[in-house]
Amino acid sequence: MTLAIILSALAMTAIVAVRYFAASGLFALATARVRPGLYGHLGPQIRREIGWSLLSAAIYGIPAGIVAWGWQARGWTLIYTDWSAYPLWYLPLSLVLYLFAHDTWFYWTHRWMHRPRLFRIAHAVHHSSRPPTAWAAMSFHPVEALTGAVVIPALVFLIPIHVAVLGLVLAIMTVMGVTNHMGWEMFPRTLVRSRLGGWLITASHHQRHHEHYACNYGLYFRVWDRLCGTDRGLSDALAPPAGAT
Repeated sequence: MTLAIILSALAMTAIVAVRYFAASGLFALATARVRPGLYGHLGPQIRREIGWSLLSAAIYGIPAGIVAWGWQARGWTLIYTDWSAYPLWYLPLSLVLYLFAHDTWFYWTHRWMHRPRLFRIAHAVHHSSRPPTAWAAMSFHPVEALTGAVVIPALVFLIPIHVAVLGLVLAIMTVMGVTNHMGWEMFPRTLVRSRLGGWLITASHHQRHHEHYACNYGLYFRVWDRLCGTDRGLSDALAPPAGAT
């Protein structure tokens, strides 16, 4: 049993690392094509980001591997595979519940990480990326990585979810984590400055957090930032101007 758990944790660590390289590498390549030279002087920073991210991959992979083993070998968790186990309308609802719960956890732990002592100990690692790049999405101190590593493994014990929807949650988490940090806005002005865009987080919104720190703490949605008065809008450096096409 112990060996099986260790192997599962190692496998999940490898999966997280490969997912990181695939997503960050793809968007770094897109950056090189769309914004040539944007990362040209950031070689040492990018190497640090990759190093911290690989450490984070292990911290994310270990609890995920333990939970994956428990699900398959012991029937732990509320993950299900039978499409008929819950009504079809529950599939999108479970997706929204997971994203909102994760966003809520991220917002409050992120604000907590900005307390002076915790910032110096842990969160300063992430903010040492100036400016952030596509490789910075998982560039965390182990203390901060641990706060992010427990949330999805905890949710699968609390909220039923189809394994395919769980995969979609992880894909959205990965893509948004990378695109929010890549230093340019990939989404069109029509979305970013639309009514819907006013509730979603993209690079333009998260870049302002890296510029001013004490604002824009969310991950997917601007709900908590708006409710708590910490939304400071979009970065002037990244957001497409109101009249742009």
